[in-house]
Amino acid sequence: MDDDDLRQLVFKYALVNATGHSGQARNGAVMGMIMAQHPELRSQAKRIGPLTSQVVAQVNQMSQMSQEEKLEELGGHQAPEKKGEGERELPPLPGAEDGVVLRFAPNPSGPLHIGHARAAILNQAYQERYGGKLILRVEDTDPRRVYPPAYKMIQEDLAWLGVEWQEEVVQSQRLEIYYEVAEEAILAGAAYMCTCPGDEFKKLKDSGVACPHRGMSPQENLNLWEKMPEYGEGGAVLRIKTDLEHKNPAIRDWVAMRIVDHPHPLLKDKYRVYPMMNFSVAVDDHLLGVSHVLRGKDHLANTEKQGYLYRHLDWEEPHYTHYGRLKMEDMALSTSKAKKGIDEGEYTGWDDPRLGTLRAVRRRGIQAQSIRELMMEIGVKSADTTVSWKKIYGLNRSHLEEVNRYFLATPARQVKILGLPREAKGPVERPLHPDHPERGMRTLNFEDRIYLSSTDIPKKPGQVVRLMDAVNITFQEGEARYHSTSLEEAREHGASIVQWVPMREKKLVEMVMPDGSVQTGYAEADTYQQEEGDVVQFERVGFACLDEKYLGKMTFYYAHK
Repeated sequence: MDDDDLRQLVFKYALVNATGHSGQARNGAVMGMIMAQHPELRSQAKRIGPLTSQVVAQVNQMSQMSQEEKLEELGGHQAPEKKGEGERELPPLPGAEDGVVLRFAPNPSGPLHIGHARAAILNQAYQERYGGKLILRVEDTDPRRVYPPAYKMIQEDLAWLGVEWQEEVVQSQRLEIYYEVAEEAILAGAAYMCTCPGDEFKKLKDSGVACPHRGMSPQENLNLWEKMPEYGEGGAVLRIKTDLEHKNPAIRDWVAMRIVDHPHPLLKDKYRVYPMMNFSVAVDDHLLGVSHVLRGKDHLANTEKQGYLYRHLDWEEPHYTHYGRLKMEDMALSTSKAKKGIDEGEYTGWDDPRLGTLRAVRRRGIQAQSIRELMMEIGVKSADTTVSWKKIYGLNRSHLEEVNRYFLATPARQVKILGLPREAKGPVERPLHPDHPERGMRTLNFEDRIYLSSTDIPKKPGQVVRLMDAVNITFQEGEARYHSTSLEEAREHGASIVQWVPMREKKLVEMVMPDGSVQTGYAEADTYQQEEGDVVQFERVGFACLDEKYLGKMTFYYAHK
């Protein structure tokens, strides 16, 4: 973007901000709007900052009527829309005119992570678009993978995302249905019982040679099927017939049913024969009337496997949409690895900030709407996508600009200001939010003993530091000394402007960072008025979510700047 276009963009945002605030635009608010709507410009903040100051000063000198008229000329009171942004529109579903029934089908091996959010949100978006039905189907037919608390956790995670469903199905409650369909497949000559040892069958399969049991009659297979619970684990399986010359050996005569000697959390030891995923999924998609299936490209082979069962039993196949893989930058979205890390003490729990679970991002103050916008932006494209935290933070920032602001000193260093005049001491009032004066003010009692962030203490002797809305100080031989009072003098000396916390009126803060480390500091006392779960903005530090407060101490989880 050239200089003229950039100035025009900043000018319009300044007008939008000014006309909404009695004719006075604010630099920070205008910069925030620009960065939220145009994340590609964030790398040019040093260029945009001075320009914003110039433009805001120009706009603030205009009469409110002139501001209104100029804004109208530039296109009205809405913030300029990012080029190419617009409303996120998913491609149409084929065959939607005949009705739309979709399903979100998680495995209860743990809570949902960001990858699950994509499937849930996209399915709901299509359900709402076509006025169809969304089924929540919990796929728990592998007893070894079931994590019992996950049944409830999945529903809680979906509620946080704002995803609603019209029907709920738990597959472990449908085993008798799968048995009936298995018998139907056997009688149709589509399935057969196989008692070959696994390694022997693999040799046959890889060679494209039929299993010796493949030619048995339906009645012989039915007799073996009825005796299947008597076999030991791995002793017998039910296979679906496919093309023995298929180019992908994994698709050749795939397993539909197997024996599992492991108690199911819901069923205990009632059953030993359980369906494999491809069998139960195909059966349920058919019987539940699922018309459209959204799934990742890693399921392409499964789609092909399930197609054989559909054709054998003369079922109508759903419409499939396969989208690319979703990866998180610097983070694995593996539920099994996360659980292993929790069990071994590497992580504190499913909401450890180092994990990509929805519980973890929610605890850090990431808003559900930010995740929804991200997934709608990615959509159902077939290309693989790597999501950066920078992208998530950019979306999230636009939803947090309205939260209250406070001072925090971390890592905190106690400072005594020498030579501070008596008249410089006293209450300092700052708004809870500069753009919302109706929320009121917060009060900090300024005195000669304060806390500063140790990173804000200059290394160069004599360098002037401005304490926000208070005084200017310098550091000489490690000691803080009063320098002057006015903001103009601070600007003349090129002073950095920093937050501070009164020593007598402070609250202890532990800040849990995204890497799991903990920083300790002090926040101004008014911060304690926030409720657990509230997100605040610590000035010059960033956004954080209040996780717990107890006996004057607060624990926050850091989100981002």
